[in-house]
Amino acid sequence: MDGNDSKEGLARHLSQFISGNKKRLMEAVLDHRTRHLALVLEDIYQSQNASAVFRTMECFGIQDVHLIENQHAYGANKRVLQGADKWLTINHYNKPGADNTPLCFARLKDAGYRILATSPAADTPIGEVDISQKMAVVMGNELHGLSETACKGADQLVKIPMEGFTESLNLSVSAAICIYELMGRVRASSINWQLPPSERADLKLEWYRKSVKRSEMIEQKYLRSIQ
Repeated sequence: MDGNDSKEGLARHLSQFISGNKKRLMEAVLDHRTRHLALVLEDIYQSQNASAVFRTMECFGIQDVHLIENQHAYGANKRVLQGADKWLTINHYNKPGADNTPLCFARLKDAGYRILATSPAADTPIGEVDISQKMAVVMGNELHGLSETACKGADQLVKIPMEGFTESLNLSVSAAICIYELMGRVRASSINWQLPPSERADLKLEWYRKSVKRSEMIEQKYLRSIQ
């Protein structure tokens, strides 16, 4: 039995412990999940703000979030998250003594992403961005915005157009506007934005594992039974 067959068999086995309604909901959510767009947060000062952004991303169907922790470590705020982190892939960049921003950007670019850094000084409105290539939207902290390293390392600087006196929005509001704008255009396009079958299957198995009590014990017992 190869690895894919083993994963499929394990998913079928774990599915016995999940209600039909929950499985149907997972399939519906997977239908709208995407990695065409990702979100990056750089050195967020208040963890509850990052948690609010994660919750927003999960609601909009974004699977991958990237958290750069150069100076400020992230601590999950469970009250704000409302369980959203259970369904997300959260990538941490917190190597001690390193500037983790270039490390994050290099990984994203290797995966085919264009880096879009948000800045009030940018010339390009978020609604005019080319959506044909995978995109990673980068947002800075509440006090100082993005670092110079992030702005210089980005492929493009983008902004949310403002019509009032105030130059910036709350972090979670800004993230919601950017993702809603971009994903609305992506979903209305002919872009193949949905998860490939292999990634969908892997993610479903991951969610099954998180949804079944004592899943590790059940999995080990199952794997022993097929050896």
